[in-house]
Amino acid sequence: MRWENQSSTSEFLLLGFPIQLEQQGMFFTLFLVMYLTTVLGNLLIILLIRVDPRLHTPMYFFLSHLAFTDISFSSVTVPKMLINMQTRNQSIPYSGCIAQMYFFILFTDLDNFLLTSMAYDRYVAICHPLHYTTIMRDWLCTLLVAVSWILSCASALSHTIPLAHLMRPVNQTTVSDFLLLGLSEQPEQQLLLFGIFLGMYLVTVVGNLIIILAISSDPHLHTPMYFFLANLSLADACFSSTSIPKMLANIYTQSQAISYSGCLTQLYFLITFGGLDNCLLAVMAYDRYVAICQPLHYSTAMSPKLCALMLGMCWLLTNCPALTHTLLMTCLAFCAQKAIPHFYCDPSALLKLACSDTGINELMIITMGLMFLTAPLLLIVLSYVRISWAVFSISSPGGRWKAFSTCGSHLTVVLLFFVSVMGVYLLPPSTHSTESESRAAILYNVVIPMLNPFIYSLRNKDMKAALRKLFGSGKTSLLP
Repeated sequence: MRWENQSSTSEFLLLGFPIQLEQQGMFFTLFLVMYLTTVLGNLLIILLIRVDPRLHTPMYFFLSHLAFTDISFSSVTVPKMLINMQTRNQSIPYSGCIAQMYFFILFTDLDNFLLTSMAYDRYVAICHPLHYTTIMRDWLCTLLVAVSWILSCASALSHTIPLAHLMRPVNQTTVSDFLLLGLSEQPEQQLLLFGIFLGMYLVTVVGNLIIILAISSDPHLHTPMYFFLANLSLADACFSSTSIPKMLANIYTQSQAISYSGCLTQLYFLITFGGLDNCLLAVMAYDRYVAICQPLHYSTAMSPKLCALMLGMCWLLTNCPALTHTLLMTCLAFCAQKAIPHFYCDPSALLKLACSDTGINELMIITMGLMFLTAPLLLIVLSYVRISWAVFSISSPGGRWKAFSTCGSHLTVVLLFFVSVMGVYLLPPSTHSTESESRAAILYNVVIPMLNPFIYSLRNKDMKAALRKLFGSGKTSLLP
């Protein structure tokens, strides 16, 4: 363990442009007009693409995202610069500087990735015009945008977290690493645990990747329900990958250490993909509500553009709180005790190790609980209340069963996931021990992401048909 006595500032000065005092008004007006032109011009492009069906093509789909990125990119720096000019105050707080840096890198990288996607779209359109519609499908375009967001977030975070650790704003003593105590300290159990969790992790990753491949390769599954299922499978694979590989590496090397930056990075992605799981389950419940309660309007109510928009909102709603909570963690001072009684960097356990005031961090955990647990669960409950009302109004028992059977897999996953998560984070601490928390964490970190592919495939005729087609066989003993 390495200790550091740090003395650093709580704010910075943005010197801006070397302009004379009498020129401040002219430059303020100039940059304000340029910023308003940027925002209104790009909003107009987004609106035109949205309202004109002739522009609902891959090229304009990417262009609308590029326009949104350009608005966000300009909004990261220009408003603050205008405020500083108007108030003649050059300061920016520590947290504001870190947040500005994160979003600046995020939208810069996103701009580059979107331009690359647009270049690929033009290549397909010009070099393979006859296959353009089959290659540049809606799901591929959405996947390219989603991957661009993921890579941009990861890149921005990889720069922000280490720098935030160096720029801590108060005089404090800090710890350079933590200890993940894992599930068992008995040496004779380590090999068994390694084998069990390695097997479960491989099943999770391979199973969810097969679901994604089956959905992407079968045109019959290019529907909103399976679109969200493919994204849920991606989120499950990523969610397990944030904690299990590190646990396996620690068991294999017989080391419990995780670096400070590694712990905060793991915390960020756990919150991001855990929250994304919850949001996707809520969106899938809404999809089932529209399919059962408003079947005649389903194709218009769940259009590809709306599905892509809901997916983007899920990513945005999970990334921002995760980043905020992670940056707030960098402002804490940690005591000599550095042992975390989990196999991952649990936010509540980290707060117990802090020596400084954690009031804001605890408030942030409550806020994330409302956003990622209460709100999605409320939406799911309301959707299924309406679904149940519609199903029980069907006179035919066969019709009721057929309608409700489309929700069985989703409802099973919802019950498993939310019961396990709520058992850890919503019950009073006096009602459960560290061991029970670890068991519940294993359930929603490892077991449920592993079971999801089986739940959605073995009870779904369309999915079983897609899997048979994927493996090039009309029959398989694994899929009855």
